[in-house]
Amino acid sequence: MTTLVPAPGRSADRLPTRESTDPGRRPVSSGRTPTRDIASAPAAASSRDPFIDSIRALGIVLVIALHWLMVEATWDGHRLVVGNALSHGAAWLLTWLQPLPLLFFAAGAAARYDLARRPDRSPWRLAGSRLIRMAVPVGLFAAVWSALVLALPLLGVPRAAVDRAARIVPQPLWFLAVEVALLALTPMLLRALHRWGGARVLAVAVALPLVVDLLRFAGGDRLIGAANVVLVWAVPYLCGLVYASSRRPDRERPVTTRPVLTLLAGAGLAATVLLLAGGPYPLSLIGMPGDATSNLAPPTAPVVGFSVAQVAVALLLRERLSSWAGRSILARWVGARSMGLYLWHLTAMFAVTGTVLLGAGEALPVPWTWDWWTTRAGFAAAAALTLSALVAAARRVERLTLHGDRGAGGTRV
Repeated sequence: MTTLVPAPGRSADRLPTRESTDPGRRPVSSGRTPTRDIASAPAAASSRDPFIDSIRALGIVLVIALHWLMVEATWDGHRLVVGNALSHGAAWLLTWLQPLPLLFFAAGAAARYDLARRPDRSPWRLAGSRLIRMAVPVGLFAAVWSALVLALPLLGVPRAAVDRAARIVPQPLWFLAVEVALLALTPMLLRALHRWGGARVLAVAVALPLVVDLLRFAGGDRLIGAANVVLVWAVPYLCGLVYASSRRPDRERPVTTRPVLTLLAGAGLAATVLLLAGGPYPLSLIGMPGDATSNLAPPTAPVVGFSVAQVAVALLLRERLSSWAGRSILARWVGARSMGLYLWHLTAMFAVTGTVLLGAGEALPVPWTWDWWTTRAGFAAAAALTLSALVAAARRVERLTLHGDRGAGGTRV
């Protein structure tokens, strides 16, 4: 993965409007002296943005870390019971580290950059090509697990344990389905940004999920809430489109200024807390055992406030994150393998957990006890080694499938 430190640009103090998102207009210079405003440095259209690379790498690492922290399972010889370690005590606070808004923000920016690099390419073709690139790793994942469901019981692994794991490991695929849907909507979203400007479009996008929740909880119709599967995640995705549009090489406008981003971060966090305190929402920002409802299935209005706050904080840290992405071996390694890491991390988790429960016949320690803390490093190391092996094997098969024996870059989430 190549990185590029953006060249300094000029600043403006508002979100991109028609002029800053219209590829057909001539460059407009603000004439101001350079400042440290966020995203004031346009990146070359043919180069990767180190900030977006850092966001993607950070998001993938946090997803894996949170899922591996959740491990809680028991096996009584007949039934595998899978719980969630974060449902104990105040551990739900860790769910506020969930990075899904960052991943959708990165997806929106990546889509806009792809269009900027290939101005002759329609957004529909972009969505189609992205879907094709996803098809190979997802197809391989599905084929491997189809084989495991058949083979593992023949090797002595209890059928009940295999069936339970097989129902859980495909769950991350929902993210890819929503991303494809948003890619398909990208032409409409870009037209809206061009016609009404980023501030107005984002204001409407933020309000729509709240309207859906009002209808859902007032009428008791859960089907209405399904609209938020797209509407909620469209907010950080739109933020990514606005960010990438503001940083085209023929524009020198920042996304917005640091005071505004600070205000947005505070307002988003305050809105999240107020909605959770006064509304019919659980305190956890993911689904938890025993909760009457979930803030992710479907996503709810508090997640919108959380998304605004998280994206604003990320933009405030843009320079530091870009610098980290340029120096960090981890960021480059994760960025080149993000799809594989995302797809296979639960498989690695179950492989290690199954070895302990079924292979060694040992019980997992009770979450948050001394034994649990002292075994976390060993569990994480074993899972990381297993995940690295799975991703390496998957990349090898993907190369053979797509390019014969020639090398190929990794697919990014």
